[in-house]
Amino acid sequence: MSYGLTFLLMTLFIVAILHTYANLSGLTIRALRATPVFPGQLSDFYLMVERSKRRDHFALYFAWPDGSEILVNLVDEDSIRFQLHVPVDKRGWFNPGRLLVESTYPLGLLRCWTWIDLDISALVYPALIASPDLPGLATDSPDGAAVPVPGNDDFYGFRDYRVGDSLRQVHWKGLAKGQGVQTKQYTAYADRSVWLDWEQFPGAGVEQRLSHLCYWVLAFEEQSEEYGLRLPGLVIQPASGEKHRDRVLKELALFGFEGAAS
Repeated sequence: MSYGLTFLLMTLFIVAILHTYANLSGLTIRALRATPVFPGQLSDFYLMVERSKRRDHFALYFAWPDGSEILVNLVDEDSIRFQLHVPVDKRGWFNPGRLLVESTYPLGLLRCWTWIDLDISALVYPALIASPDLPGLATDSPDGAAVPVPGNDDFYGFRDYRVGDSLRQVHWKGLAKGQGVQTKQYTAYADRSVWLDWEQFPGAGVEQRLSHLCYWVLAFEEQSEEYGLRLPGLVIQPASGEKHRDRVLKELALFGFEGAAS
């Protein structure tokens, strides 16, 4: 019986070795995308695991150092998408390092693992530093400035008649009172077009300026106001919307790094 027990345990050990190895064999791990975040937050890294054969894979363990972990079973599908959370620290591109892929299936007695280096990085924006007011606010026109535009409905005022003015805009009542020939002006109100400028924060360091600018980008975007960005060697014309916001934040995140693209 002792021989039988020994051979049984040896057989289980050998079978466990083969199954543990086979549980990781034939897998393909793909990096999909990572969410941009601010320092101190968790970035979501989206991954996909695929099997190359019609073999089931159980209790696949995925983890990044200092990040979250997950167990995945690949049974009914040929591929599964999942996500891991990793804390980030400073602005720029954050690389989470090598990913641990591990299996202890089927008995939990043996461990098969590998470290893989995926081509994926998360964009980290500058830390937000709030300021009560934007110093030296630069605008193309004052907020709500009235600009004379002939033909609009909002009355602006009078000016002296000029040759070519429409007779419908002549102030006939004033002429009848002996006030001379005047023309009515109508207006359109200009939207504010804000410039966020590197020079608006004199005396501040590089990271402080980027943090202040980043704060005001989110503030103006929340108010649906148009804003542009002026950095040393870069000008982004005023606009609004998610694409514009993401482009501006990306430039702030990568400012000063070699190979940063506009």
